[in-house]
Amino acid sequence: MSEPQTFLVSLGNEAATADLMADLALLIGPGDVITLSGDLGAGKTAAARAMIRYLAGDDTLDVPSPTFTLVQSYDLPSFQLLHADLYRINDPNELEELGLSPLPDGVVALIEWPERAPSLLPADRIDIAFSHRPAQGANARAADISGHGKAAAIVARLAALRLFLDGARYLNAARERMAGDASTRSYARLTRDDGVVILMNAPRRPDGGRDYSAAVHLAEDVRPFVAIANGLRALGFSAPAIYHADLDAGFLITEDFGRDGVLAGDPPAPIAERYQAATDLLAALHAIDVPPVLPLTPQQDYAIPLFSIDAMLAEISLMPQWYLPDRDAVPDDATRAQFIAIWREILGRLRGTPTTWTLRDFHSPNMIWLADRADAIGKVGIIDFQDTVMGPAAYDLVSLLQDARIDVPEPLELALFGRYLKMRRSADAAFDPAAFAEHYAIMSAQRNTRLLGTFARLNRRDGKPHYLKHQPRIWTYLTRSLAHPALADLRDWYADHVPPPA
Repeated sequence: MSEPQTFLVSLGNEAATADLMADLALLIGPGDVITLSGDLGAGKTAAARAMIRYLAGDDTLDVPSPTFTLVQSYDLPSFQLLHADLYRINDPNELEELGLSPLPDGVVALIEWPERAPSLLPADRIDIAFSHRPAQGANARAADISGHGKAAAIVARLAALRLFLDGARYLNAARERMAGDASTRSYARLTRDDGVVILMNAPRRPDGGRDYSAAVHLAEDVRPFVAIANGLRALGFSAPAIYHADLDAGFLITEDFGRDGVLAGDPPAPIAERYQAATDLLAALHAIDVPPVLPLTPQQDYAIPLFSIDAMLAEISLMPQWYLPDRDAVPDDATRAQFIAIWREILGRLRGTPTTWTLRDFHSPNMIWLADRADAIGKVGIIDFQDTVMGPAAYDLVSLLQDARIDVPEPLELALFGRYLKMRRSADAAFDPAAFAEHYAIMSAQRNTRLLGTFARLNRRDGKPHYLKHQPRIWTYLTRSLAHPALADLRDWYADHVPPPA
């Protein structure tokens, strides 16, 4: 058992308490337990209310004290949260009747008056003890925060985050929750009198870079984001400026591009003009001989990894590992070997193809429309590129035109594909549209095969079932790409072994 991590925070008013709870909310996830103790009026319920409202993204959400109901449940965007008040608990059997003993799996639990039921408390938890500080003001409080067991790491990171915000002079900024993504990163908007910025919390990957994330070159920390952001801006593209960085801890404060995206309507659909600009951005980027090594600090460079055949094979292996078992089609060893052999031959056709910065997630969630910028390409703000590799140009065009999360109508895909080919041909007479079309089909099949597995894994391993709704769309894109004559063998294998999504 690791030693508890403890630190003390002075809270001058209720706003400071809300900021502290927002910072902690940035770091927690399903299964975490937070206890709130202190005398009557010490601020326990105010702290719980602040965290719940932050996580809900609603400053006006009604969060009553559970003094009489004992337990209040909230279905928040990221997880379910239980807010319990144990002051009126007299018998441990009552906890079982309330559904608290044992605590449900996969929820966040906020527990007031934890001393009333010590048997309920897990070894891994965060304890926050509030106390009055009348000498510092009528509303002044102190929070003594302790992390026990596995939660000690969260409290240590909270202390580091608060130190980072203080050093950057954003400790007293207003916090606003931002939607997260499929990674371990989390984000918040910070507002001061001089404007709004983005806080990125990007802890080092828990596997330390081993296994899958290392094999496919996923960013292990914030260093790739900083290097690629600076590299894109140096070439004239719109990536966020980095204002403050702690490269070791994984905290960044960056430029805020705002909230205007590239979609409109219900259901959301591409805005053609903005997708045209994004297509032009890729054509312009791919016409540049980009460097494989970028400066990171005055003493350190960042070498962009190569998107090798082995890395691509590791990605698509997620499909037989996670998707096929969900469809009751577990492949035997011989079938897996055949799958890899076919793919290895297909990907081998990319050898010798010029490489570029392959951003890997160049699609609608990661593009912000910057209407005030001068040129059309500059209007496309890029916000997710830390997993950039040196790879085929076709990959990011697939990412854009076969968006995993929204339907891109096939006529629009074909029109923008033709637009891209025309721009590349006008910039380079040696550009081969037919060869690029084959590479596009290969990268489409590779990316969409990987996504079938990724979304199945996000559901089964990470408890994120909402990604499954995208699988039918992925299947449509995959079927479209497999129609290319160069993929006939792969098309036959999929027809024999890969059922469509449910």
